[in-house]
Amino acid sequence: MIGILLAAGKGSRFAPSGLENKLLQALGTDCVASAAARNLLAVLPRVVAVVRPGTPVLAQKLRAAGCQVIECAQAEQGMGASLAYALSQAAEAQGWVVALADMPWVRPQTIASLAAAIRAGAGIAQPLYRGQRGNPVAFSRRYLPQLQRLSGDQGARALLKTEAVEQIAVDDPGIVRDIDTPADLRDQAPEIGASPPHS
Repeated sequence: MIGILLAAGKGSRFAPSGLENKLLQALGTDCVASAAARNLLAVLPRVVAVVRPGTPVLAQKLRAAGCQVIECAQAEQGMGASLAYALSQAAEAQGWVVALADMPWVRPQTIASLAAAIRAGAGIAQPLYRGQRGNPVAFSRRYLPQLQRLSGDQGARALLKTEAVEQIAVDDPGIVRDIDTPADLRDQAPEIGASPPHS
């Protein structure tokens, strides 16, 4: 299993001027993107982080966290293009946990549960918190052709509507909490979550 961290968005709702990158905002002793990366790396031995061109500070921080960082020249086309490009760099895996860099409060145990579901035979696994579907989402290798054809800003959302999805109930509000505005950062969670060993 390989983790994919999507960190190539513009975050225009956070800073319409484009002068502030929400993924670089402080979160405890980390920044937002690094916190999200560390949660993945607590469970998965390899994480591929996708950034857009012109974000060297973000790339450096993700490398420092332990990610393999790749720059997607087509990032402007949207999340689907970034995900397809990441998969081209990690196509050898039996499955992928696809996470968003603006969701730093997902607990490592949730990531471990999604990876376990794929290893046990699920095609797609998505966490569920109090009836709400959330992120990250895990995919098995059987969906690689469809994922590599993605484009635009919908990511893999269409697959979640048309394919069988195993829903994993979790006690993790982090799966439905992202950072869209500065107010989301001010309402920080008290802890990121305990880290289980690599599996």
